Amino acid sequence: MRKRDTILTTDQKALAVNLDKFKYGSIVEIGAGQEVARRFFQVGAAAGTIAKTMSAYDMAVSDDIYGHVDRYVSRARLLQMLDKEFTQVVDRLAHVRAKNTTFFAYAATVTARSFKQKNECHGWIGVRLQLHPGAAPSDVILHVRMLDDTNAQQSEALGILGVNLIHGAFFHHDQPEWIVEGLGDGLTPERIEVDLIHFSGPYFEEVENRLMNLHLIRSWLTRAVVFNPDGEVVVPGELFYRKPVMVMRGSFKPVTCVNVDMMASGLKQFSQLAAVDETSILQLAEITMNSLISGDNVDGADFLARVDLLTSQGYTVMISDYVRFFRLRAYLRRYTQKPIGIVLSVRDFQFLFDEKYYEGLEGGILEAFGKLFPDNTHVYVYPSRPKGAQPDELVTLDNVQVPENLRHLLSHLVTNEKLVAVHPHDEGHLHIDVTEVLQGLRRGRGDWETDVPEAVARRIIDSRLLGFDTE
Repeated sequence: MRKRDTILTTDQKALAVNLDKFKYGSIVEIGAGQEVARRFFQVGAAAGTIAKTMSAYDMAVSDDIYGHVDRYVSRARLLQMLDKEFTQVVDRLAHVRAKNTTFFAYAATVTARSFKQKNECHGWIGVRLQLHPGAAPSDVILHVRMLDDTNAQQSEALGILGVNLIHGAFFHHDQPEWIVEGLGDGLTPERIEVDLIHFSGPYFEEVENRLMNLHLIRSWLTRAVVFNPDGEVVVPGELFYRKPVMVMRGSFKPVTCVNVDMMASGLKQFSQLAAVDETSILQLAEITMNSLISGDNVDGADFLARVDLLTSQGYTVMISDYVRFFRLRAYLRRYTQKPIGIVLSVRDFQFLFDEKYYEGLEGGILEAFGKLFPDNTHVYVYPSRPKGAQPDELVTLDNVQVPENLRHLLSHLVTNEKLVAVHPHDEGHLHIDVTEVLQGLRRGRGDWETDVPEAVARRIIDSRLLGFDTE
């Protein structure tokens, strides 16, 4: 079985492209210098690879070349750049270059660290390339966040990333997972985050972009990816910007009526906060990576089924590798200063108030709660009914049992409205156990169908999701 070469340096990758006399194209970069082009020129033999380099920094010049756009650091501008540059290089050179030339255009539009302000440093980069001579082009597009402290460091990181993208797209196009993995070569997660990737074009028609974005997490290129209710991968910073966010964490295998009631009940409480505009709340269902992994591998079909079922209910879906709640809050706080609500079942207190859960933190459980509740964050606690209990025997925030040495901590959080009790809209759903629902659907049709939303049951049955058995 072929393995990806993980020891190639950035210069070796650039030279490999330069020494292939049939790869030829343009490199255009707006923001953070021309580091990608410089890498190819620096290693030598670039005359056989690069037809043109350019940086159209002035907005009027950029508009004159590529056309008007509302936002200069955007996917729309990147696509304008790729369209213009790829068409130009093919039209001008296809009749004079060797017939087996494969043309490409690399483009980047970014905003890097400036001298005047500590702005959000991010950008869009992409490559459009022919994977066979004369073929229609295919694209690989990324959204990146630059995390270095200085403009020079960010420029250097973008240069490495750009070389990785061009090299990977040409040499590993038949293994898109390798393109993803190779993006991080020569970089660390502290320098660059890639929070969206999109493959398109005739050569990548069979690529499942949602799985490729999941692979970004597996490859340590990001900690989370986000899907909108249409099932499309979106840039977190654009989605969460200045919105109040209500999060429900779970395995959602499958999403059940109790999940739906939990979110609705939490939203009712959350929307009463003075700083929350009810019409702008983003409802987020979050799944942690460890619930998707079977052995050492991610079950792709299982992952896609859960995303489809959640988005069909109107939820935005986030997949993350955040085990602890305070890290989830910190991630969301990057993008919004509006209130954050987290709704969870009182059953989760067995983890939330388990001091072993916080081993490795210098301040233990106190540090964890201090980081969870520093500003405008509330946890909404949904009750449960123990198996076999009477209808009126509920475990709630008021009577939940925690270790004796943590009772004062619980009392403090309740008194200061950091933990808030929520009341079910429909107590008839409290008996639902997701494990039993999953076991039931794997036996075929049955009582489980009443424990999930009607549309969810229909989709599971029609598409045979999550191991549904019709025999």
